[in-house]
Amino acid sequence: MIGAVIGLLGSTGLVLVVVAWRENRRPALMARVGPYVRDLRVHDPAVESLGPRLTSIWRASTTAVGEIVGSGASVSRRLVRAGDRGDLEGFRMRQAQWGLAGFGVAFAVALAASARGAALAPLLVLCLAGGLAGVFGCDQRLTAQVRDREQRLVREFPVAADLLALAVAAGESPRAAVERVGARLRGPLGDEFARLLADIRSGTPVPEAFTALGRRTGVPSTARFAEAMAVAVERGTPLVDVLHAQSADVRDAGRRALVESAGRREITMMIPVVFLVLPVTVIFAFYPGWVSLTLTSGF
Repeated sequence: MIGAVIGLLGSTGLVLVVVAWRENRRPALMARVGPYVRDLRVHDPAVESLGPRLTSIWRASTTAVGEIVGSGASVSRRLVRAGDRGDLEGFRMRQAQWGLAGFGVAFAVALAASARGAALAPLLVLCLAGGLAGVFGCDQRLTAQVRDREQRLVREFPVAADLLALAVAAGESPRAAVERVGARLRGPLGDEFARLLADIRSGTPVPEAFTALGRRTGVPSTARFAEAMAVAVERGTPLVDVLHAQSADVRDAGRRALVESAGRREITMMIPVVFLVLPVTVIFAFYPGWVSLTLTSGF
């Protein structure tokens, strides 16, 4: 069985080498023109270099992986909220790579187990589970990135709102205030402000740019801020009190979330007290008396 698997992998590798050599004898048009229009390219150069046939096979496999894992709309929303400039196709390719890596690790473990006489069916299940674990691991990593970025946005927003309120109170316009504050932020909120200014400079109306900012982040506080800024720019309403109020609301919400989290984890916080501190305290209290009684009964 091991020889058959090794022979299959070797023959597949030889076929891929021959196909790639035939495809790359004459460089494709994209490979020849690509270096001169690099800024306009939307596809992955590493994938385009595989050749037309292998590129189509690769994209078909990534599409199949996407259909197995879930809808593309959900992944696209999470990519935007995670601040990833890549597209859905690039994420599917990355997911397929993770699946291949998981399958490779599981296959290596299966080969080691088969050398010791393990049954074939569990090893096949192990290889399949390794590939699926890689695919779903990539998806969960994206979800964790979205959660971490949203938490950082919530932490950064009160300071940014206070700075914006100071800049607007000093007489600057909302756009100039965002530009001044965004140049001094180094987190995800600064990246969102930079993207907002890029949209404005490219010709997008200011209210629409702020509305797009609220849709991209997915954080309620940032969405309310974007809506207030859009209304202020469109109608000329005052902003200083609104920004201060939003900053105070976000800080209060953070304190409430901390208290609620502590309440939910009260039992968890009791585990080290009950299973670690309390037994040590009991031992220190009763062990000397037990030793004394032992010695007394011995005499």
